[in-house]
Amino acid sequence: MTGSKAPGRRDIVLDVIALFGGALFSLSLSPLGFWPLAFASPVALYAVTQEGSVRRTILRFYLYNVGLFGVGVSWIFVSINEYGNASVLLSGVLVLLFVLAYSLICVPQAVLYSRYFRGRGMFGAASFSGLWVLQEWFRSWFLTGFPWLFVGYGVMGTPLENIAPIAGVFGVSLVAVFAGTSLYVALVHRSWRLLIPGLAVFLVSLSASQFSFTRHERMVSVSLIQGNIDQHVKWQPQNRRLIFDLYKNASETEWGRDLVVWPEAAITLFREQAVDALADLDRRAVMSGSALVLGIPDRHETGGFQNTVIVLGEGDGQYVKRRLVPFGEYVPLEDYLRGLIGLFNLPMSHNVTGPAKQPPLIAAGNRLSLSICYEVVYPDLVRSSVESPDLLMTVSNDTWFGSSAGPWQHFQMARMRALENGRAMIRATNNGVTALVDYRGVVQARLPQFQAGVLRGEVEVR
Repeated sequence: MTGSKAPGRRDIVLDVIALFGGALFSLSLSPLGFWPLAFASPVALYAVTQEGSVRRTILRFYLYNVGLFGVGVSWIFVSINEYGNASVLLSGVLVLLFVLAYSLICVPQAVLYSRYFRGRGMFGAASFSGLWVLQEWFRSWFLTGFPWLFVGYGVMGTPLENIAPIAGVFGVSLVAVFAGTSLYVALVHRSWRLLIPGLAVFLVSLSASQFSFTRHERMVSVSLIQGNIDQHVKWQPQNRRLIFDLYKNASETEWGRDLVVWPEAAITLFREQAVDALADLDRRAVMSGSALVLGIPDRHETGGFQNTVIVLGEGDGQYVKRRLVPFGEYVPLEDYLRGLIGLFNLPMSHNVTGPAKQPPLIAAGNRLSLSICYEVVYPDLVRSSVESPDLLMTVSNDTWFGSSAGPWQHFQMARMRALENGRAMIRATNNGVTALVDYRGVVQARLPQFQAGVLRGEVEVR
């Protein structure tokens, strides 16, 4: 039906299904990981958009995305409320405005599908799937990008993840959405023949698990230091030496390991303020035959800050963060927003980006492809960072998001980068999730959240 009559009860029910279909998707992601919802959620949207006017179909796409972002990134509330010094009411309003505005990103997808591809059987299902992935890709770079809540992450742990080394997370999303929608089409038409495309996708995914694009070379011993520093006190000047000593003392028993890793901005002194302390660490690492990788803020010649990671001891190099977090590391429309609320005037929110191309860090003879915090969620950025790296490494501080799902979603995306690139991932954080991940994206070891500790293990170079 494509009439323009006033919405009836059925229309409203389908609208609600679209909204809840989007909201339930986040349950497929870490930490819950109920992967059937990664298939069912897109199918719900596909099903409710098979009838109604073009305008109604576009509305249902929009409602789906409101549900998707409203639940999936609700952790933004934590950082605004707890660290942006905004009231509960203001924090809720800001999150709601973000969700309502950002959900409009689905409109081109909705218009194209409703006008040209809806109701066309298996071809329509394939077109729906293709447009879905185009929207995910668009989100990965539009307005600096927000590549969160992709279907491909929700099916990790199923055979479909085997597509990742070949086609990346976008390829996994494509086959997952098509597998679900093609099954729906086959059931609606009661045709076993229409099951063939979805079955073929499943069989290809199974067969892909038999192939590996990298091979074992050696093992590297690693120690990751999780400081568990409270974000409220981390940048207070009187705590700088205490924090430095905490990490230094925690590392004393780890010298002799190939890699000792401290998280993002572990040292809260600026680099020029820590020359003697860094020289002492460098000597200690050289004497023990270890490479120490640590995060420390640096100053740019323009006066801004740079989020930097350096290697001391048995290695060399520095990496400056290239993709900055809006409001956390820079303030969009700064002349208008800076200082309005605490969120728009956070410590260290005057950052300057690093060069687009940077040489790899060398640590204990290993070429590292390094990502700082938010950067690891960008598939293309990680893939293009270093040619033929030995290991992937990401350092982060997810304290901003408390005990919400945000840190777990972030960690899941880091696992996908390991799977896509066929390389082990080393992840050191301030308060979790600190972990070692193998080349298949499987967690080998991790520390509990919100506890100081040291994670020791070995990672495989391939």
